[in-house]
Amino acid sequence: MVAVPSTMLPLGTPAPAFALVDAVSGRRIGPADVRDAKALVVMFICNHCPFVKHVMAEFGRLERDYRDDGLAILAVNANDVDAYPADAPLEMKRLAAAERWGFPFLHDETQEVAKAFRAACTPDFYLFDTSRRLVYRGQLDDSRPSLDVPVTGKDLRAAIEATLADKPVRGDQDPSVGCNIKWKPGNAPEWFGA
Repeated sequence: MVAVPSTMLPLGTPAPAFALVDAVSGRRIGPADVRDAKALVVMFICNHCPFVKHVMAEFGRLERDYRDDGLAILAVNANDVDAYPADAPLEMKRLAAAERWGFPFLHDETQEVAKAFRAACTPDFYLFDTSRRLVYRGQLDDSRPSLDVPVTGKDLRAAIEATLADKPVRGDQDPSVGCNIKWKPGNAPEWFGA
């Protein structure tokens, strides 16, 4: 298991516009569909990554804890499903049902959305404020599959709570660490170093 850090997209970056097919509903969904939300988390995840599996239960807790306060979540899977069939849309739908997620789980078939976010790993988290400017990017918390640290979501939760309260988010942010995005052959961006 090779750990790859997130690229740490510059704070203040506008949320990239996109619309992807939700593996659960079959509808095309993107940030424009949650424009009334006070804050938006876009997270790059997948089914098979041990780093994602380690923190997966926290995704549903985040939604339940902050949905009524104005948080929207969009989960995106950009992995090459030909090479990683466990990440295919049908499996995404099964996982979302098993975890009882109420947020969309979107399939980035072309990997263009992952490139727009400079997403490097799973999980990778991006929090945008009400004007859809990036206020947080990085780790969920300090927990990792190989560490005896409980999953709390403390870093992302602190950023969400500050954003929902119209307060500044702490500027010193730690990158997320996880499995690299599984790029299709010849599709890895130059900045990825592949």
